[in-house]
Amino acid sequence: MLAGPLDVSIVRRARTTGLLELQIHDLRDFTHDRHQTVDDRPFGGGPGMVLKPEPIFEAVEKLGARTACPRVILMSPVGRPFTQAIARELAGHAHLLFICGSYEGVDERVREALVHDELSIGDYVLTNGGLAAMVVIDAVTRLLPGALGDEESALQESFSQGLLEYPHYTRPAEFRGMKVPEILMSGHHAEIEKWRADQAKARTKARRPDLLK
Repeated sequence: MLAGPLDVSIVRRARTTGLLELQIHDLRDFTHDRHQTVDDRPFGGGPGMVLKPEPIFEAVEKLGARTACPRVILMSPVGRPFTQAIARELAGHAHLLFICGSYEGVDERVREALVHDELSIGDYVLTNGGLAAMVVIDAVTRLLPGALGDEESALQESFSQGLLEYPHYTRPAEFRGMKVPEILMSGHHAEIEKWRADQAKARTKARRPDLLK
């Protein structure tokens, strides 16, 4: 699941240029039974399956031994909501190790003994944590120095300043009767910056007033 999306665009360029080293590991490689079992039924009954502690502990301990103090992150619906601020925080760590939950989740002892942080990308349930991990990896990679062609991009995007981003326009100046705001073609940079700031605040107030709090 992860191999394709993490080999395109900005993430691929970061990997190619050496800004980002990324490795994907299969939990079944850390099992020792004939069937490479990674899950089992939950104690106490109930639907679904739970990821077993043994392969996760072995994976984290072996992979963690290869790097200096990796930050272990569990992708889980009960984690703290992922934000641009958290992406900046993670971009400052040299080594990140993501555990991708699946089925009904992971054995609670994994959380208690191994995990430094739990993240959720939204109030909904996915097939597994791999999808969520890709979102986090992409967001963090964009913040690595040199990952973007223009470093200003990361500073002006939505949420970077606590606001939604202002509207963007490009050529032609008029399309099907819809015109680009005159201020953007005026050449008055100070006025343009003020217009953009006002637009960002207005858009945030209208669409995400919670951000203004």
